Amino acid sequence: MPPLLHPAWPLLLGATLTFRALRRALCRLPLPAHVRTDPLRTWRWHNLLVSFAHSIVSGIWALLCIWQTPEMLLDIEMAWSLSGYLLVCFSAGYFIHDTVDIVVSQQARASWEYLVHHVMAMGAFFSGIFWKSFVGGGVLILLVEVSNIFLTLRMMMKINNAQDHLLYRVNKYVNLVMYFLFRLAPQAYLTKFFLQYAGQRNLGGFLLGILLMLNVMILVYFSRLLRSDFCPQRTPSRQHKDKFLTE
Repeated sequence: MPPLLHPAWPLLLGATLTFRALRRALCRLPLPAHVRTDPLRTWRWHNLLVSFAHSIVSGIWALLCIWQTPEMLLDIEMAWSLSGYLLVCFSAGYFIHDTVDIVVSQQARASWEYLVHHVMAMGAFFSGIFWKSFVGGGVLILLVEVSNIFLTLRMMMKINNAQDHLLYRVNKYVNLVMYFLFRLAPQAYLTKFFLQYAGQRNLGGFLLGILLMLNVMILVYFSRLLRSDFCPQRTPSRQHKDKFLTE
C-alpha cells in the first residue's frame, strides 16, 4: 500500500481543489434559458462544464505527452515522463472531485454508472501515481478525453434541447469518428497489450480486470450513442427523466 506521506498526495489534493474552485467559478456564468428553469438541469450543466474543461486540457495534454515520449506507445508498463505523471495526477484529481460532486449533490443513485466508472479509473491511475508503473498506460487511457470533448458538447446541447441545431448535427458525426479514434482504438490496443504481456506481471492482472470492465461499459455507452443519434425511432422513451445523461 502507498505510504500515507507519499509525495503524490499533495498533487492529488491540489488537483481536486483546483476542479472544485473551477466549478465554483463556472457556477457564476449565465445559464441558458432552458437550463436555469430546472434545478437538475442546472446541476448537470455545471457538472458538464467542469468535465468539458477537463477534457480539453487532458486530451491535448495526453497528445503532447505521447508526442514528447513516443515510447509510451510501446512500453506501456515502464515508460515514464514527468509530464505524463502530472497528467495522471491531474485527471485523478478530477475524478475525485466529480465523485464527491455527484455524491454531495445527491445524484449518486441516478449516476451510479459514472461512480463505478470513476472508481475503476482511479484504481487504474493510482497504480501509476503511487507505484510509478503503467504511467504510459494511464496516458493512453486519457486519449479518451479528446473524444470526450465532443461527447460532452453533445450532452450539453441535449440538456439545452438543441438537437435540431446545425452544430449538433455536425458534432454527432465528428463525435462518432472521435469515439472510434480516441476511445475504442486505444482501449482495444491496451486490452491486447494486457492480454498478451501484462496479465501475469505485478499489477497487470488487477489492471486487466479493470480494463475489461471498462470495455463493457464503453460498448454499452457506444450502443446507446448509436441508438440515440442514429436510430432515434428505436430509442425507448425513458420514464425516469432525472437519470444522469448517458445517451
